[in-house]
Amino acid sequence: MSFLSSQPQVAICDTTLRDGEQTAGVAFTLTEKRAIARALDRAGVAEIELGIPAMGWDEVADMRVLAAELTRAEPVAWCRLRMSDLDMAMKTGVRRVHFAVPTSKMQLDGKLGRSPDWLLAETAALVFCAVDRGHVVSVGAEDASRTDPEFLVRLAEVAAAAGAVRFRIADTLGLLDPMGAYRLVAALAERIALPIEMHAHNDFGMATANTMMAYHAGAPFLSVTVNGLGERAGNAALEEVGAALEANGIATGIDLTALPALSAVVARASGRALPVAKPITGDLVFAHEAGIHVDAILKSPDTYEDPRCAPSRFGRERQIVIGKHSGLAGLRAALSAAGLPATDGIALALKPHLRAHAQRFKRPATPEDLRRMVARVAGLALVPDAGQAS
Repeated sequence: MSFLSSQPQVAICDTTLRDGEQTAGVAFTLTEKRAIARALDRAGVAEIELGIPAMGWDEVADMRVLAAELTRAEPVAWCRLRMSDLDMAMKTGVRRVHFAVPTSKMQLDGKLGRSPDWLLAETAALVFCAVDRGHVVSVGAEDASRTDPEFLVRLAEVAAAAGAVRFRIADTLGLLDPMGAYRLVAALAERIALPIEMHAHNDFGMATANTMMAYHAGAPFLSVTVNGLGERAGNAALEEVGAALEANGIATGIDLTALPALSAVVARASGRALPVAKPITGDLVFAHEAGIHVDAILKSPDTYEDPRCAPSRFGRERQIVIGKHSGLAGLRAALSAAGLPATDGIALALKPHLRAHAQRFKRPATPEDLRRMVARVAGLALVPDAGQAS
C-alpha cells in the first residue's frame, strides 16, 4: 500500500465484539453478536475481532458461528501472550490471530512480573508457533504510549523475524494527543518493517483525532469500534473514522449508507443509547433550528452543509426542527408541511409559545405540538397579513 497513491487506502479493523464488549456492563448474546457481525460485514470493514477464545468453550463456539457467516471481512481471534490462548484460538477455526503484548514498564512489573527479555523471547516463541500452525499473526504493543520507543522497535523486529505480518500500537490508557500520536507512529514507521495498526482509546476524547493522525503518519490499519464502545471512555468510533477518511478522499471500503443501521444494531445490543448529537449517526446531527441557518439552507443547502458530510452521504435526510431559535422561514415551512396556516402573523404569534415549550420539554416541537399552539393563537396573530381580518 503506497501512501503516495492518488487514491490512498486504509483498512478498517473493527473490535466491537471484543474490545467493545469489554465496556463495563455490556454482554452480547449470540443472536446479538450475529446481528453485529453481519452488519459489520455488510458495511465493508476489512477485519472483525470476533472475541477472546480464552474466555471458554462457549466463546469458541460463538466465534466459529460468526466466522462461518462472514462473506467479506476477515475474522480475527484475540489472544494474550499465552500458549493456552493460542491453543483455544485454534479451536475457533479462525486463521488470523492477534497477540496482545504488555510493553510498558508499569505493565511488565505490575501485571506480569516479568523482564523485557522474557517478553521478547515469549513473543518470538508464540508467534513462530502460531505461524508454524498455519496462522497469520499480528502483534500488538499494549500500553505503547507509555513504552520506551526503542523497546517497541525491538519488539517489532522480533515479531517480524518470527513471522508476524503487522504491528499494532495501542494507546491503552488514551493518553496521546493528535500530535503525540503522529510523532509516535511516524517515528516507528521509519524504523520497523511491519505495517502499523493504530488502536486508540478515548479517555481524553482524542481517539478519532489520534486515529486520523496515525493514518497520516503511516498507519494504514485502524482499529475501531461501532459507537466508540470500549473500556472506560471507549475507543475510536468506526462511523467517525470511516466518514472522516472518506471525506478526505481516502478509500476505506466502508459503505457510508450502512453506518446508521450498524450504529443502531450495536446501540440496541449494548444497551447504550446514542446521544442525539452523536456524529454521523445521532438522531439530530443533521437537524437545523437556528433561524439564520434554516433560512440560508432553504435558499441554498451548501451554505451550512458540505457535500462531504451531507446527510444523503449516509443515507439520511436533513431535518428542520422547530424550537426557541426558529426564524420565520423555518416556522412557515414547518407549518405548511403540517397542513397549518403558514402566514407571518401566525408564525410570529407562535414564537413565545415555542420558547415556553422548549424551556419546559427540552425537545423540538412536533407537528402535533404546532397544531395545539396554532389552535391557541388562531385569530390572534400579532402581525396579520395584508387584507386579512385582524
